[in-house]
Amino acid sequence: MGSLNTTFRDGFILVGFSDWPQLELFLFVFISIFYSLTLLGNTSIIALCGLDPQLHTPMYFFLSHLSFLDLCFTTSTVPQLLINLQGQDRTITYGGCLAQLYIYLSLGSTECVLLVVMAFDRYAAVCRPLHYTTIMHSQLCHALAMSSWVGGFINSLIQTGLVMTMPLCGYHLNHFFCEMPVFLKLACENTGGTEAKMFVARVIIVALPAVLILISYAHIAQAVLKVKSTSGRRKAFGTCGSHLLVVFLFYGSAIYTYLQPINSYSEKEGKFVALFYTIITPILNPLIYTLRNKDMKGAFWKVIWQNYDSASAQELNSFHDSGSKLSWMKRESNSVIVSVWPLWRNLMQLSSNLVCNQNCGKN
Repeated sequence: MGSLNTTFRDGFILVGFSDWPQLELFLFVFISIFYSLTLLGNTSIIALCGLDPQLHTPMYFFLSHLSFLDLCFTTSTVPQLLINLQGQDRTITYGGCLAQLYIYLSLGSTECVLLVVMAFDRYAAVCRPLHYTTIMHSQLCHALAMSSWVGGFINSLIQTGLVMTMPLCGYHLNHFFCEMPVFLKLACENTGGTEAKMFVARVIIVALPAVLILISYAHIAQAVLKVKSTSGRRKAFGTCGSHLLVVFLFYGSAIYTYLQPINSYSEKEGKFVALFYTIITPILNPLIYTLRNKDMKGAFWKVIWQNYDSASAQELNSFHDSGSKLSWMKRESNSVIVSVWPLWRNLMQLSSNLVCNQNCGKN
């Protein structure tokens, strides 16, 4: 069995879904389509939040950050997976694997913190509506977003550093990307101390945010039930329900992967769970926030109609330009006719006189 030095020199082989070769073509087509839709959907949300002034609010500011996170999160794993599914090259260098692990953990940890920030924003909007603009001012929103990114990258730096200290035996990673539980499976010796440190870090970044989100939504539910207006209650439940659905999808798969003991972790099941939160969840977020959100749908159609109106205006201007050209041509042709007509009339008179003189001479 190889040691850490051998692993560093030779890199790793990502087994991926080679255990099920009959699924590789289907997965390649399926993942390619979903990846394209993820890029399109999340890019559209970012563009709409920037173009529509009505969406320049804290909620959509954090939503644009979430969409950007999903773009980066899925891009950190999917291109490598598509290459592996083609069967051409399943290898990855040791440095590339650590870089992928660091970036992936950074983005995932950032999303964990960002979802807490979004829950706090909904809590302030529903439970403190009169003070919402005072609480969620621009400086605080930027500070919370920056804290999410910094906290996520610091957590990833700690866990990636702990992985680098473990001696690894073997170079076959039974996964389609470099994920933390798979590295723990390759450890040569007892890593109880390292695993305990990693577990504490994961509890802080996964379990604690999940508890804070549940507490905030418990307060939100109490406040919404006190609202007498049916439309107001429906709007609050619709907005918060979208966010809560995203939370359950993300944290459910994260808790299954990172908070269970490493001895009970199944690499085969872990592949499909990872496929869910790296492929399915990033495409569901745009659908959840657009199909269940009237503001996003209104902004989308507003942008579409603005583009249509601008295109129609350009066509109308070109039509007016062509019409003015036609009228100019008519005026020019009329002026030519007016100027040529006297000359033509004189020529006709002269020719008739000549014909008459000839006839009279013959007689």
